Amino acid sequence: MLSDFCSTANAIAATTKKSEKERLLADYFVSLDDASLERAAVFFSGSPFPRKDQRAAGVVGATLSDALVEVTGRSADEVWSAWSQYGDAGDTAAALFLADPSRSVTLSEAGETFERLAATLGATDKKNILVALLRKLDRDGVRYVVKILLREFRIGLQEGLVEAAIAKAFHRPLVSVRRANMLTGDIGAAALLARADALDRAQMNLFHPFAFMLAQPEEDPDEIVAMLGAGAFADDKYDGVRAQIHASAGEVRIYSRTLDDVTHRFPELESAARALGHDAVLDGEIVAFNDRVLPFATIQKRLGRRKVSDTLLRDAPVVFFAFDLLFIDGDVLLETPLRERLKRLRELLSAAPVSIRFTSQTEVRDAVHVDELFDAARARANEGLVVKAPDSVYTPGWRGKSWLKYKKALATLDCVVTAAEYGHGKRRSVLSDVTFAVRRDGELVNIGKAYSGLTDAEIEMLTKHFQTTTTARHGPVHIVEPTIVLEIAFDRIQESARHKSGYALRFPRIAHLRADKTVDQISTIDEVRRIYEGQLKRERQE
Repeated sequence: MLSDFCSTANAIAATTKKSEKERLLADYFVSLDDASLERAAVFFSGSPFPRKDQRAAGVVGATLSDALVEVTGRSADEVWSAWSQYGDAGDTAAALFLADPSRSVTLSEAGETFERLAATLGATDKKNILVALLRKLDRDGVRYVVKILLREFRIGLQEGLVEAAIAKAFHRPLVSVRRANMLTGDIGAAALLARADALDRAQMNLFHPFAFMLAQPEEDPDEIVAMLGAGAFADDKYDGVRAQIHASAGEVRIYSRTLDDVTHRFPELESAARALGHDAVLDGEIVAFNDRVLPFATIQKRLGRRKVSDTLLRDAPVVFFAFDLLFIDGDVLLETPLRERLKRLRELLSAAPVSIRFTSQTEVRDAVHVDELFDAARARANEGLVVKAPDSVYTPGWRGKSWLKYKKALATLDCVVTAAEYGHGKRRSVLSDVTFAVRRDGELVNIGKAYSGLTDAEIEMLTKHFQTTTTARHGPVHIVEPTIVLEIAFDRIQESARHKSGYALRFPRIAHLRADKTVDQISTIDEVRRIYEGQLKRERQE
C-alpha cells in the first residue's frame, strides 16, 4: 500500500545517517511482492517513471493548485499560505489534509494514475484525474504523490542509496546493481533482477539516458598533480551544454545533463551522429562554435525552442566535443580504463563529420603546466580544465576524485541584495537564495542570483535581517531593503534580457559578505561593461 511506502519515506527523512536510510529501505523492499517492488524502487528514486521511459506526468503548478483548491475547498492563496514554512510543494499540500493511513491506494494504482496523467493532454482532464487520486489519500499520501509527480522528492535519498538498499535487501554486490540500473535505465527492473539473482542478465539498451560522471572542484594545481599524478589527461572545460549522444544507424537521441531529450534542438548533430555508422554512446559538450568557441549566450538561443529554424542554425552554429566513449557496438566500456576508452573514441571519430570532434586533450607534466594549460583554455574562450586519471573508470552520477575540474573566477563584483527567497530541503526555512544588483545612474539593476558561498551561521543571521527589512512579498520571495553587500565571484558575463541590467553572470557564487561596504560603494554597470568588453576582446583575438 502507498501508506506503507509513506511510513518508510517518513522514517528515512527523519534520519541523517545514510546507513540507517539504507537499512530502512532494504527492509521495506524485502517485504514487497514483485509488482510493488518494481514501482517502489522507481518512486523512491523520485520519479513517477523509470529513466528509460521518456513519459512525463505533465502536472504543472497550476494544475496541482487547481486540484488542491477543488479537493480542499480553499482558495489558492489559502492553499499556498504555508509555503514559506515548508519551502516544498508536497509538504505544503500535505498540511491541508488529515492524517488517516486507512485512506490509501496500492502502489500499482498510484502508478497507473501517473500513467493516465502522462497520456492525458488537457489541463482540465489532468486536474480531474489528480482530484480523484487526492480524494483517496491522507496527509502523507498527498505529500509523497506530489513530491513524486513534481520530481521533488527531497528526503535525503539519492538514487545511489536506492541502489545500495536493493543490494542490501537481496544480498547482491552493489556494483552489479548499479551496472544493471545503468544498462537498463530502470531501477525497478534492476530490483527485480537483484531479487531473482539475475543481475548478470542486464543488457545495454540504447536510447535511455543515464547519469553523467561528474568532476570534483579543485582550486590548487599542486593538489591536482598530487592526486592524479603526472601524465593525467587535461581536457578543456567547455562553456556549453553537457550532453550524451546515443547513436545507431537508424536512430539518434541526444540527452542533456538533466536527462532530457534535446535531439530536436540540434538537428545537425543528429545527422552527424547517424553518419558514424556504429551503435555508440558518447559523452561530451555541445558548444557554440564557428572556427572558434562562441559565447554561451549564442547556444542559449536554441534552448527551450520547440523548432530550430534555418536562421537559428546559421546564427547559432554548434559542434559536439566528445571526451568519452561509453558504449560501442555491443561493448560496454564503463569499467574500461579511460586511456582505452579514449583510444577507441579517436578511432570512432577518425572519419566523423566535422560537427563531432575529439576534445582538446594534453598530458599534464606538473603544477606549472596545469596553470599554463588553464590559461590556454581560457584563451580559447573555455572555462578552464578537467583533469582526469588515465586509469579511471566511468562512474555515472558520482563526483569522485579521479576527475578534477580547475576553474578560476574571471573577476568579482560588489553587489547589493535586493531580494531573498526560501531555499529547499534543509534550507526551506531560511532565506538562502539571494538576488543581487549593481548600480546604474542612481538606480539598482539586478544582475544575478546566487545560492552558495555563505556559512549556515551567516545564512541564519541574514535570514533574520531580511525578515525585518522586507518591503514586499511575492510568494516565497522577500523584496528587501538594499543594505547587504556581497562580493560575487563568477566565470564570465553575458548579455541577458532576463535582468534589468542587461547582463547576467555565469556561475555566480558568494565570495564574501562585505559588512565593510555600503550600498553606495557597490559596483556600477560601467564596471560590468568594462569586464564584458574585455572578455569579448580576448575572445575575438583568439
